[in-house]
Amino acid sequence: MNMQKMMWIAWPAFLVAGVLEMLVFAMVDPQDLHWFGQPVTLSRQGVYTLAFFVFWVMTMLSSGLTALLAMSPFEVNQCPLPATERPEGCPKQEGCC
Repeated sequence: MNMQKMMWIAWPAFLVAGVLEMLVFAMVDPQDLHWFGQPVTLSRQGVYTLAFFVFWVMTMLSSGLTALLAMSPFEVNQCPLPATERPEGCPKQEGCC
């Protein structure tokens, strides 16, 4: 996957993670959080940071899945090797398109 497609996934996910962070922590105090019945021992900034990265990863997964499902069959089935470097007997040896 090229760098431009990675930025199509990462940048919108970054922006959405920032919005989610503001929305969630406008209503939730990090000091009131509990994990498996125990209070979270991280500082407020630690909870904000960890939550931001969790939100970012989740939205990147969502955007990545969307980008994967938007690929054409040609892009999915395209051989990454140039035609001259493909091994003998490779079904993609001859160019079909």
